[in-house]
Amino acid sequence: MGMTIAEKIVARAAHKNEVHAGEIHTVELDYLLSNDGTTHLTIDMYQKLSNPHIEDKSKLVWIVDHNVPCDSPKTAASQKKMRDFARENGIAFHEGDGVCHQVMMEQYVRPGQLIFGADSHTCAYGALGAFGTGVGCTDYLYGMVTGSSWVMVPETLRFNLTGKLRGHATARDLILTIIGKIGANGANYHAMEFAGEGMKNLTMSDRICMCNLCVEAGAKTALMEVDEVAMAYLAENGGREPAACFTSDPDAVFEKVYDIDLDTIVPVVAKPHFVDNISPVSECTGVKINEAFLGSCNNGRIEDLRVGAAVIKGKKVADKVRFLVVPASRKVYRQALEEGLLDIFMDAGAIVMNPNCSVCWGSCQGVIGEGEVLVSTGTRNFKGRAGDKNSFVYLGSAATVAASAIAGEIVSPE
Repeated sequence: MGMTIAEKIVARAAHKNEVHAGEIHTVELDYLLSNDGTTHLTIDMYQKLSNPHIEDKSKLVWIVDHNVPCDSPKTAASQKKMRDFARENGIAFHEGDGVCHQVMMEQYVRPGQLIFGADSHTCAYGALGAFGTGVGCTDYLYGMVTGSSWVMVPETLRFNLTGKLRGHATARDLILTIIGKIGANGANYHAMEFAGEGMKNLTMSDRICMCNLCVEAGAKTALMEVDEVAMAYLAENGGREPAACFTSDPDAVFEKVYDIDLDTIVPVVAKPHFVDNISPVSECTGVKINEAFLGSCNNGRIEDLRVGAAVIKGKKVADKVRFLVVPASRKVYRQALEEGLLDIFMDAGAIVMNPNCSVCWGSCQGVIGEGEVLVSTGTRNFKGRAGDKNSFVYLGSAATVAASAIAGEIVSPE
């Protein structure tokens, strides 16, 4: 019986010739990512162990990104704990370099790897053909101490893409449309695999955006084949070599196959308070906004900033609207600076922030108040995600967010 990409990566990590969905295997981990959201909890547990030990320090990457700069004495204490522990134990440490998943994609992830991340959007790494999945502190600690863990091999949902995105439709609109189609629980503990002729029309930024958001459908991971687009990205970002490049076998078994025509995708938004509450932007036109946000691990790359800048160039942010623009990494920030994109945003009245999770995390920047409405390129829109529990978050593309910031209400970039 043939194997899917997910099965092949687990087989590699388990040192097996063949594995199949539903089986549980002990696997060797390639990387373990953690950020300032929970690392202090992992350290507390580690220090209670009778025999504290880190199996392979070279596999650990710790990134401060959720509250940058620090927002309170309590946060300062937890970040200091993380910073000191990393220094004392020789752990790769990043602070101020950007959102963890963007930094991992730029500097660490290689095709064929199996990576645990103490953050749910670790599935973004599937854009480079790596099995990335989010775990909690206890599972992270076990991997940190032993270098291994266990994985139940997931069933795979296959999405065959054809055609090409048209007009102002983006990969963000595509993945939101898919989540709306299958539901927020439609891929629970499944791998979402993307393939088909339409893939050649998607950039690396598009692919990261899509894989990143798959967890919002409940996916264990998201995966794509490694092609010339992925290889070019690796070459441009440090010249990393793949650990392995896998494709699904012709006789691989998929639980379900979806056919998606990219030509049919239109700009959409996810309405409060669920990511699968999808509507065309045209049906939400006129909803007044208080804030707009362009950034996050889902839509803070240079391509997204270019789209937003093209929409807003020569125009002004609407009165009484706050528009925060937050590059996903230091590298993206510098490139946007060199291209003059940050000037365009600031000339329009936007607030340009340092690379971090920012409004998407809803903790240290751009927090919204009671009754306020945010249109965002962030990852989630449940109650209280961006501030007050009685606020409202709409999720849209970079183009939709920029257009709405100008209009002062949700509008289609069309």
